[in-house]
Amino acid sequence: MLLPVTALLPLTAMMLVSRADPYQVLILRGVLGVVAALVYVLLGAADVALTEAMVGTLLSTTLYAVALRSSMVLRLAVPTDEPVEDAAAELLASWLKQARLRLQLVPLAAKGTSKPGMAGDLHGELIGSRRLRLRNDQLRQQLLALEGASRWKHWGGEIGPIDALSNETDP
Repeated sequence: MLLPVTALLPLTAMMLVSRADPYQVLILRGVLGVVAALVYVLLGAADVALTEAMVGTLLSTTLYAVALRSSMVLRLAVPTDEPVEDAAAELLASWLKQARLRLQLVPLAAKGTSKPGMAGDLHGELIGSRRLRLRNDQLRQQLLALEGASRWKHWGGEIGPIDALSNETDP
């Protein structure tokens, strides 16, 4: 009985590290903890199994889920003087959903009036509801590979790189 259960550990671990989807990793991490707890039970270490089940599986999986949920957000700066069209926000949100991201639009004041460091945690900007600029080229390439990119372009939107947000003051 011990050998088949023990064989699940490296199999589950290999599946865990080979996944790109963070939600699949979350589930596999829970499975890995359960299998480890089961191995400890079969070896007669009930106290270690209980600790693994409570801390290694429940607590770490819960904390990972909370961190994952809060970090899977694409934060875009939008000028306060240019309201974003509802159609643009909906199109962007559906596009980002394909990448398991949520859209958060952050209104920022005109150039030169923002607080220093205010835009440091933003991923890019949305200008005029149609021009999307992203700081991270890898993120931009991943989004362009999704089906939503063609819908964005067909709608008249464009996506490009950005070195610094347009509302940050120059040094």
